[in-house]
Amino acid sequence: PEFEKKWHRYAHLIGPSWRVDETYVKVGGTWTYLYRGVDKSGKSTVSHLSRNRTVGAAKTYLRKATRAHMRRPHTVTLDGYAASHRAVREFSEHPPGRPITIRSSKYLNNLIEQDHRAIKSRIGPMLGFKDFVSAQITLAGVELLHRIRQGQFALRKLGVANKTAPEIWNAVLAA
Repeated sequence: PEFEKKWHRYAHLIGPSWRVDETYVKVGGTWTYLYRGVDKSGKSTVSHLSRNRTVGAAKTYLRKATRAHMRRPHTVTLDGYAASHRAVREFSEHPPGRPITIRSSKYLNNLIEQDHRAIKSRIGPMLGFKDFVSAQITLAGVELLHRIRQGQFALRKLGVANKTAPEIWNAVLAA
């Protein structure tokens, strides 16, 4: 969480068209849901780990992503799960303003499905997590590293545009 706070001020804005989906992660022997999203160019939004796959969990993810990126999406592409559609509709109504367009397609969400692979390949060798809190913290770090690799941060502000990973970490921690 501390790394996320330090890196947040160097993040680039993401686009207004999001692809949102959830994937499964094993925590304490049970399957939990990791809500994730990308914009249309493939930049990752934040992630949210939930014990259940409900309207409330999807709305929590949307609030968290909107707060982190300081903007609401104009368009959200979802899979066919009804709770996600309902969550976006309810999220769009409050506060009143420009409504969010909901798209549902089998193939438009391929971008997020492929993005799940990068995260799953990191957590696969871990064989799941022992408890929920450690899973949240570890997944936040994995997501942060994924976003750094994608180039979603303004590293020139730090003066580390062509540096190695340890030099970048030291510069961010010192800032």
